[in-house]
Amino acid sequence: MYPTALTQLARGNPFSAPLFSYQKVEEPAQNLHGQRTRNLAAAAVSEEGDSCEFGSQKYLVLCGFGGILSCGTTHTAVVPLDLVKCRMQVDPDKYKSIGNGFSVTVREDGVRGLAKGWAPTFIGYSMQGLCKFGFYEVFKIFYSDLLGEENTYLWRTSLYLAASASAEFFADIALAPMEAVKVRIQTKPGYANTLRQAVPKMFAEEGIWAFYKGVVPLWMRQIPYTMMKFSCFERTVELLYKHVVPKPRSECSKGEQLVVTFVAGYIAGVFCAIVSHPADSVVSVLNKESGSTAAQVLKKLGPRGVWKGLIARIIMIGTLTALQWFIYDSVKVYFRLPRPLPPEMPESLKKKLGLTE
Repeated sequence: MYPTALTQLARGNPFSAPLFSYQKVEEPAQNLHGQRTRNLAAAAVSEEGDSCEFGSQKYLVLCGFGGILSCGTTHTAVVPLDLVKCRMQVDPDKYKSIGNGFSVTVREDGVRGLAKGWAPTFIGYSMQGLCKFGFYEVFKIFYSDLLGEENTYLWRTSLYLAASASAEFFADIALAPMEAVKVRIQTKPGYANTLRQAVPKMFAEEGIWAFYKGVVPLWMRQIPYTMMKFSCFERTVELLYKHVVPKPRSECSKGEQLVVTFVAGYIAGVFCAIVSHPADSVVSVLNKESGSTAAQVLKKLGPRGVWKGLIARIIMIGTLTALQWFIYDSVKVYFRLPRPLPPEMPESLKKKLGLTE
């Protein structure tokens, strides 16, 4: 029989009960700082040929670089869809659907009008990606060290949630100024056509507040989104290798592993879009209208209005999230960084639970 207290702890995890594994687990290695690495989905044990140790300064810097590439390029690529989505949110009477939104925009502004806001999008989301992915790795290591190896495994979903929320808090501060500029360009025809036109005009009208008044709604939108993005991705990868992929991850080629990454990213993206859409609607309207507050906008939109443009956002965010994880993981492959392994129960916990002789 299992020891009663430990069994109750394992089964009582409010986020996710641990998935028991009977595979042999190697003694955790140590990184350059003398800290033991964790057998987590997102804390890989270094393999031969890795260019650096997990958790080292080089590892974290390159993870941040991967975040810049994954977020900056993907968000810029879907600017036309994002523009139509924002216009549907702030003016649903004029932009009635995705197809209608595209046709009205092209008729009024030409094909080039679909690219409005690309510069603040690229800059803002590059900075956000740097903080989102870079700080996620930092906080994951920090919280793992606080919990210890056994609790890190038992509460790994809780750890993913806490680390991603902490990272996104700082990422949104970096994103807020360019997000405000982007929305103003996209949703106020005639206001400004470029980043250089919009920034001085916004500063002259509202001061520095113009660039940060949307940071709280951004937190409301992006923190739940990122918590879902990272925790759902991590657990989906784990489940895919356990129940879908016919062979262990260690036997899969790099290409096969990246396919799993893409599929898990898309699944996570669908859930991300749903949980964060109401706040996204508030941000779009708030950045369009001067002098409004989040509470006023929420009351104006009503319970149905906050869901306008959801289908467009599911398509956009699902694709974005899948591509972001694919690019991020590809950067790790290219630079030969330590990469995730499906989590395995530590030997010490197996002994306590009576799973080994």
